[in-house]
Parts: sequence; structure tokens; C-alpha cells
Amino acid sequence: MGELKADWRLRLRQGGADGPVCGAGVLLTQDRALTCAHVVGEPDARIWVEFAENPAIASVGARVAEGGWLPGLGASREDIAVLALDSPRPHATPATLERSLERGGEVWIGGYARSFADGMWLTGRISGAHGGWIQLDAGRNEEVVKPGFSGAAVQVRGGPAGSPERVVGMVVSWRGDLDLALPADNELAFSYMIPIDRIAELVPLVAELSGPDGWDHGLDRRLRRWFAGGDEPAVRFSVVPHGGGRDRTLKHHLHRAHLVHRGGRTTPEDFVDELVTRLRPPRHHARAYRDWLLAGGTPPERPADKDPGSAGPTLAVVGLDEDPWPLRLVPLLARVRALGFRLLVIVRDSHGEEVTEVARQLLLPALDEWADRLVRRVEEIETEWAGLNGLVESGSLIPLPRTGGARRRGQLARLRAVEDPHERLRGLRALLRELRADLERYGRAGLSAHHGDQGRAGLR
Repeated sequence: MGELKADWRLRLRQGGADGPVCGAGVLLTQDRALTCAHVVGEPDARIWVEFAENPAIASVGARVAEGGWLPGLGASREDIAVLALDSPRPHATPATLERSLERGGEVWIGGYARSFADGMWLTGRISGAHGGWIQLDAGRNEEVVKPGFSGAAVQVRGGPAGSPERVVGMVVSWRGDLDLALPADNELAFSYMIPIDRIAELVPLVAELSGPDGWDHGLDRRLRRWFAGGDEPAVRFSVVPHGGGRDRTLKHHLHRAHLVHRGGRTTPEDFVDELVTRLRPPRHHARAYRDWLLAGGTPPERPADKDPGSAGPTLAVVGLDEDPWPLRLVPLLARVRALGFRLLVIVRDSHGEEVTEVARQLLLPALDEWADRLVRRVEEIETEWAGLNGLVESGSLIPLPRTGGARRRGQLARLRAVEDPHERLRGLRALLRELRADLERYGRAGLSAHHGDQGRAGLR
């Protein structure tokens, strides 16, 4: 099924928030959008960008980005404008761009025609080339694009279940055989789009985003899920080299962290000062917090957790391996973790000694904690099953080993005795996969609905 609503489909207004609707646009990144040059009008014009399908994201002003004005003069027929938003909108999910086209493929187009300022939808099929544009055939002339659709995404469905819809082009114009004002007044009328493949030839940013390394959608899903604070381990570790789609995806999510520390930018002392400021301990405890975070020893007195059921604040450490003191930073992060923080730890290269220390001091405790939590769920389900057995018909209950929880508990105990951190990590991940399978099986039988979401182990 296609997306009913999407952040990346934009409505554009002239001048300001109350200006007239002038067309549509496509969000490319958190601070860049794509539309037609004729929608903008002039290269120095100010446009207002609205996230019409997600009112939780604030509208924002925009102007043509440097190098983003291709008005289609002469025979080139580009008619492209790249807008730079006045301030980024990292909460918005950008579009997924696709360069390939399939003749006869069905497309969907959402625009803002007159009397339909809240949006209207048309369908069509990819027909063939019309110079640098692509013709889109509609079933009837009334389904040809209208004024207000310029700059709108032409999108296709397909791909694996759950994958985002792909934008294959941008609406640019329509034409009727009688040159009359409206498509329905003509005997024949067709819509036209500029394909992403053509835009990529002209706009380097679109070339990057529509290439095989535009975004890392797997990392996007995992980070979105982890930052949501649901059923996930408290520590996530990833290797993200500089540049490319994986790095771009990471940067898009960093706004979700309560605090971001970039390796090599500040000293551990400055980092701790910022942490203590964010933690806001009682004034007479601030020095104790600072000293303990830097050097360890006896933990300071901590105030009672006001909401023990809530996920803790998130700290993203980006480029741990780029820090001059990475091996000093890792135990500091372990102490930060003890204060209730959830940690996202990123290294740019996986070959440093600090990676082993991250595994030993951060990942292993977090995954062990998570495995213990899931084992307790299995044990609770066994208790529930034992209470139901004999009270309901046997066909209503799945066969359940009475010692499943004890067996998993034994596996966890044996793993705790493994000395090699990498071997123990592999074992914990295998155990977590088995626990996830157990809980999903029990969930299908209706035995674990009150234990939360069992479908994820956050292992990748």
C-alpha cells in the first residue's frame, strides 16, 4: 500500500504564510526542496514552504539555493528550482528518488489546483519521451494535471513491503491539441514531467540522492525505532564512514538526541561540564558529579527517578575514534550510562582498539540487560500459561515448554562466563534472536500482549 501522508510532499505559497498557493514541491533533504522555476517566478523571490500533510512540522520560508536556478530558457526546457529553506526541518522525512522508469507504469500525483488547496490526486501512466520531458497519459482529459500541480512529485509504488514510495519525476506542464485553456476543453491532452534522471544530470544534489548510495533506509528505520525509546537496548553502536548515504542518514537523525558529542571537538572536561549542566543536579552535588564522571570512584547521590517507566535521555557520540582520548572516553560513557542515559555510539572506522572497549564496557552490559529483561518476559508468560492451563480449552493454548524460561536463563548465565567480548557479543545476539522468536510465537497465541512490543531485538 502507498503512503497516505508524507512529509516530503510540499505545498508552496508566494511571499508568505498567507500568500496564494502557487504550486507544489518535493523535500530533498532537511533544508533543500525541489520545484519548478516557473512556480518560483524570479530567482530572488521568496517562497513559503508548507508541510501540508503533516501540520506538526512548522512552515518555513525559502529562497532559491546557490546554483539552484535552471529556468528552462531556450531549447533546454529545464524549468527547475532548488530551494534553500530558511531553517532545516530535520523532523521531516525526505523523498526517495528513483532514476529508472518503466513504460506503462502507473503513477500517482498530488497537487493543489484551484478550489482544491487542501490537495487533490490524479493517476496516470508513463507513456514516452517528449524531448527532455516524459509524457503521462490519463484516462480522461479531466485527469490531466492542472495549474497548481507544477512542482508536484510523480511517484510510483512497488518494492519490498514497507519500502517508501519512489519519486520518478516532477510535474512541469500539460498540453492540449487545441491549445484551449483547460485540459477538458481539448480533444487530446497530456501531462508532462521532468524525470529524476534528467534532473540528476543538472543538479548534483539530486544525482547524489537518487544514486545507489543516496540514503541508508535500513539505518533510517533502526535509528527511528531506537530514538523512539520503545523496546530497544539502551546502547546502539554503528560504524558510519564519512560521506555517502549512511552518513547522510545519521546526520538527519541527530536532532533526535538530547545531547550530541563529536569526537575531537572538545575535551572530556568540557564534555562533562555540558553533561552536568544538562543533568541539573543539586548545586552542592555538581562538583561530585563532575569528579565522578571524569575519574570514577564512589558515585554521587542521585535524586529519585520521577518517572521510572520512561526512556532516559539520549546521548549521541559521533566519531568516538576521532577523539584524541577515545580509551579515556569509553569508561566515562559507561558512567554516563549509569546515570540513565541511552547511548548512540558512532565510529568512523572499525579497526581501532576503542571498538573492543565499546563492546566490553557499553554494548555487553546493555545487551545483557536486554536479554535478562526478555528472559523475564518468557518466565512471566510461562506463569501466565500455567494459570490458564485447565481453565480454557486446550486448543486455545499453544504447546509451551514449562522450562523454556529456565533454559534461556541458563544460556544467559553461561554467556556471562565467556571472557572474550566478541564471542560473548555473538552469543548474546544469538540468544536475543531466539528470545525474540519465542516472544513472537507466544504473541501470536495471545499470551504476551500486555508485555509490550516483542517484535524487535535491536541487534543491527
